[in-house]
Amino acid sequence: MGLGGTKVLLTGADGFIGSHLTEALVREGAEVRAMVLYNSFSSWGWLDRIPSEVRDAIEVFAGDVRDPNGVREAVRGRDTVMHLAALIGIPYSYHSPDSYVDTNVRGTLNVLQASRDHGVGRVLVTSTSEVYGTALRVPIDESHPLQAQSPYSATKIGADAIADAFFRAFGTPVVTVRPFNTYGPRQSARAFIPTIVTQLLEGRERLELGSLTPTRDLTYVSDTASGFIALAGCESAVGRVVNLGTGTEVSVGDVASRLVEMIAPGTPVVLDQTRVRPEASEVERLVADVSLVRELTGWRHMVALDEGLSRTVEWFRDPANRAGYKAGIYNV
Repeated sequence: MGLGGTKVLLTGADGFIGSHLTEALVREGAEVRAMVLYNSFSSWGWLDRIPSEVRDAIEVFAGDVRDPNGVREAVRGRDTVMHLAALIGIPYSYHSPDSYVDTNVRGTLNVLQASRDHGVGRVLVTSTSEVYGTALRVPIDESHPLQAQSPYSATKIGADAIADAFFRAFGTPVVTVRPFNTYGPRQSARAFIPTIVTQLLEGRERLELGSLTPTRDLTYVSDTASGFIALAGCESAVGRVVNLGTGTEVSVGDVASRLVEMIAPGTPVVLDQTRVRPEASEVERLVADVSLVRELTGWRHMVALDEGLSRTVEWFRDPANRAGYKAGIYNV
């Protein structure tokens, strides 16, 4: 089922994945209401930087998912809700866990309750591969045990459980989308690929990183967006948790080596101890079993890692795109 003509609310539309998904939905012909975090600067986040013809085609709703009244108004009249708004930085969750509970748990509850009240036909709740913790078996399928190795992942586990409860208790048509590590243009510097790229492009004498051994399943952002759209139109996905990923893993160190060769060959990589997660909190290995999403929708990733990294680097090469990134500090 296509989304052309569908009235969609997208929370977190001002963010990295949300802005790309907004563009993809407009291209699909959806009527998009883009919910952005209210702020006194009237900033719409990355939506301020998308092509004007896309921006002109959307309705921007400034609010906060922590406010149930605002969420209820944002949901009103929508056929489909895609809930991406969240606090996602893992290091920041170590010292400000309350804010993660408020946004990730209560915010998700507000979206689900409003969607139930308004009779929304489909609700996509965004999970994260971090809920699995370090892989106990690979590839990681949707039945893998959940392990809260950070306050962030604990709140996302809680949000996922609330979504499942609304499906089971009230019949709310929920799909829980569980992306593995998405990367690409506009990603915040708290993620390791922008951290690497911005340091190298700024000409720093050495590349400072945390642990190089963890592995991740890296999915280019356009592929993640197309996965959301595929699942939004899939009736058989309702009530399910569905992974989005590539089914392959690569270490942080390997990615760093590839990016050094692309941007500044010979730059030494050094360990910055402040960037290392507490030992029991570090998720050492993530790689997705994507057989379910392929079975349900036929979706698969289209952008290979080296191509995705090249596209990402080219975007960051533009100084205007790097404005606001702070390569000289540890972004949490």
